[in-house]
Amino acid sequence: MLKKILVPTDGSDLSRKAIDGAVDVATRLGSSLIGISVTEPYPYSALSDYSPRETHDQYQTRVKQEANERLAVLLEVAKRANIAVETEVVSAFNPYEAIIETAKARGCDTIFMASHGRRGLSGLLLGSETHKVLTHSTIPVVVFR
Repeated sequence: MLKKILVPTDGSDLSRKAIDGAVDVATRLGSSLIGISVTEPYPYSALSDYSPRETHDQYQTRVKQEANERLAVLLEVAKRANIAVETEVVSAFNPYEAIIETAKARGCDTIFMASHGRRGLSGLLLGSETHKVLTHSTIPVVVFR
């Protein structure tokens, strides 16, 4: 039985499908949810000749606010369904690693996430975070398309 489901979100319509699916399963099984949104670390190096338009603190504030806005969708849907939910914003260069590490650290039984469905050469070259999670996770992953 699934007791705790990790739900990564990037704010896309497909992420919303994963959110809806996770809430539906959590409602049926009495599971709780952990929402995660992964942000990219501050992209500017002190060694770079490039002068950023925003400071490190401004960047951190902006991306955290954007991540919390993405997670607000999960919070609202879970609240309407009376499902226990916690959220977390994680900064990582490799989102798939942050997703897997969070699932393990939080004791999640499964990960519900969206696939952007890239096919052909673009899918082969670019890869997706979902594919990387599927490849590296020892925790079951449910993919929504």
